[in-house]
Amino acid sequence: MGEHKERMLRGEWYLDEPELADDRRRCRRLVDRFNAAAADEDALRRGLLTELVALLGDGAAVEQPFRCSYGTQIRLGASAFVNSDAIFMDDAPITIGDDVRIGPRAQLLTALHPMDDHERRRAGWERPEPITIGDNSWLGGGVIVCPGVTIGENAVIGAGSVVVRDVPGHVFAAGNPARVIRSLDGG
Repeated sequence: MGEHKERMLRGEWYLDEPELADDRRRCRRLVDRFNAAAADEDALRRGLLTELVALLGDGAAVEQPFRCSYGTQIRLGASAFVNSDAIFMDDAPITIGDDVRIGPRAQLLTALHPMDDHERRRAGWERPEPITIGDNSWLGGGVIVCPGVTIGENAVIGAGSVVVRDVPGHVFAAGNPARVIRSLDGG
């Protein structure tokens, strides 16, 4: 395994390298086949997802079209549902709990880039931070989840929100940046 792939998998600053480019091409080939599958080819789509992601829980479903960077760092819990046009930038692990619902055009983005070091930014350095979505949570359409964010179980994130920091469980959060609006029953 290449040095920079190892660094990426450890969550450290890394640069692109041929092995990572090959991994992304492998992912794109699978995603292209998944997105091209006909509406009645459920078994084919499920098989491709099983090959693409690290974990595909029982009853988990992903609508077309779908995009991701590598696929190998995505874990979808049982009965999780990802609606159309989702983008999962899985340079770091993306863990979706059981019974999670993710609305259309959601973006889960794990990559950070240097802000103050212009030379490192110009060279293409990046560092991934994982995203975790707790069981039975719901992300409305167009939600963006930024690197390193954990959303607690039974949370609801309003459509169009940009989640830049952790959200506790059992709350409704919305806005840009998302903030807790109110508690939900059971929390």
